Amino acid sequence: MTMGKRTQAAALEVRLLREGIIESKHIVQAVVCDDKGRVLSVAGNSETATFVRSALKPFQAIAVTSTGTLERYNLSDKDLAIITSSHKGTIEQVRQAFNILWRADVDPTALQCPIPEGKHSRLEYNCSGKHAGMLAVCQQCNWSLNNYLQRKHPVQQLILTKVSELLRMPAEEFISVHDDCGAPTYLMQLAHMASLYAHLAARSSLDMERIVRAMTHHPVMVAGSGEFDTELMRLAPGEVVSKAGAEGVQCLGRLGEGMGLAIKVMDGAKRAKYAVAIHLLQQLGWINPSVAEALSEKFMNLGKYKRLEVVGELSIL
Repeated sequence: MTMGKRTQAAALEVRLLREGIIESKHIVQAVVCDDKGRVLSVAGNSETATFVRSALKPFQAIAVTSTGTLERYNLSDKDLAIITSSHKGTIEQVRQAFNILWRADVDPTALQCPIPEGKHSRLEYNCSGKHAGMLAVCQQCNWSLNNYLQRKHPVQQLILTKVSELLRMPAEEFISVHDDCGAPTYLMQLAHMASLYAHLAARSSLDMERIVRAMTHHPVMVAGSGEFDTELMRLAPGEVVSKAGAEGVQCLGRLGEGMGLAIKVMDGAKRAKYAVAIHLLQQLGWINPSVAEALSEKFMNLGKYKRLEVVGELSIL
């Protein structure tokens, strides 16, 4: 992916208002790109780099869609949705992650994600679907199961290759670190994240089409009832694909238009990224006013005395 000149604009500010008086502030950067990697609009700096974290999951899922794993093990859209998810560990979600392992004849003890605090099984960890998908790919391709999280393992190299192809960047240029679940994640510019989601939203390949269909048809698997990604995709069906990442990362794609939006809250606050997402989705016209109002009521009005306010707009280039 070839980036243009450095793009700097005013960052966004999210204010926590208590009875109308500012109590706290968060600084947020955001960028919109198309599926050719062109920066269309920005708030802050499009070259700001951060770890993509769980917003990478739809692209890690390409390992499942591109290797015949779905077909061999007769995995459904619901299975693919849990592979992309950061779930809440509900019974339904845990069973869906287990279903992938059961169909691929992989024992759940092969999972190497952590056991959540106060829980009893790795299947309850929010990334268990992703890990189950990686293990199913290893079973399909006759790759070892016991070291599937290592950066040089074939399943991780396959994922890296797919991401590098989408961004038209050499794989060796990516800086890799371990996410909290143990799987590799990557340091990326916000423009790169936005471009990935533009590819996803454009559904320019069968892999992208399958992943978008799974996420938008089964949004409760992607996060869970009451969570931002799930509620947005429920309220705006067929309009937007959405996936959160930790530490203030939020990525979205405008379906059918090949545009992606990446958001980073500089102090990592979850509440601020949802407020900015709602604000920018309205500015961009990606959701209608009734959807924006419903989301605002849930994610920007924080109680009887507190609410969030977003100051600033994207600068159109």
